[in-house]
Amino acid sequence: MPLHPWAQAHLAQPHMAARIPVETLSPHAARQQSRAMCRLAPPGEAVARTADFCIPGPHGGMIPVRMYTPAGMGPGPMPVCLYFHGGGWVLGDLDAQDAACRSMANGAACVVVSVNYRHAPEHPFPAAPEDCYAAACWVARQGAELGTDTQRLAVAGMSAGANLAIAVTLMAKERGGPSIACQALMVPVTDHRFDTRSYAECAEGYDLTLRDMQWYWGHYLAHPADGAHPWASPLRAADLSGLPGAFVMTSEYDPLRDEGEAYAQRLRDAGVPVLSRCNAGMMHGFLGPQAVPEVADFLRSRLHR
Repeated sequence: MPLHPWAQAHLAQPHMAARIPVETLSPHAARQQSRAMCRLAPPGEAVARTADFCIPGPHGGMIPVRMYTPAGMGPGPMPVCLYFHGGGWVLGDLDAQDAACRSMANGAACVVVSVNYRHAPEHPFPAAPEDCYAAACWVARQGAELGTDTQRLAVAGMSAGANLAIAVTLMAKERGGPSIACQALMVPVTDHRFDTRSYAECAEGYDLTLRDMQWYWGHYLAHPADGAHPWASPLRAADLSGLPGAFVMTSEYDPLRDEGEAYAQRLRDAGVPVLSRCNAGMMHGFLGPQAVPEVADFLRSRLHR
């Protein structure tokens, strides 16, 4: 279908029209622009409480996290979802998708722990997936103190964050835990290549561009050969069997559409239960107002059985 009116209106906003293409900027300047745009977003919905703190990283450093406790929950341990923000592994922080985390916590009736992993190019691959896996292990160990039921642990993310959520599931499988109940993947990056039909059809004009993705990958990987690693390109993983059930959301006008759909199919072929949906008329940077509620519904259905 044509580009949805919601997406057209998003692109027409003054701050979007004035945005400098990311591939022309340094990482520092791109982060400044990203933070400025985030400050223009309306505040998210209220939750019972939030808490910012740091947890141990994989090599002695500390990882900032923000925990969201949903409103209206009674006593007893709650399910927990680790959330990894997007931004091409270079941009983003705990504020970048604060509103989405709030809506997800309330909608899924679970605690959400948002993880601010280390960013490239200062910390190239595999620093980000190692941080995200360390956060998953920490949450699994600290469940009682957090008031969470770590037998109901999910992972979720958007774009590069969805890529990291997948990496955590692969690492948990390889390393024998922690146990992950399900994964929610919004417009995921799944392969270090740029030759799909969606890359050709959506190379420019729809928020995320081919050149943007080349810039992000160029900063993320210390060596181009690292792009073949399954933690970077999960579509190339030899065996996806035994991974947690997934919800995979793609968008019609997104260069990443085809690799996201290909990953969903690879999961199905491996016997993994998968729900998938392509947002007709939507683009990578604007999934539509129904996107986060759909993810929350999926998490609620899997975590409150």
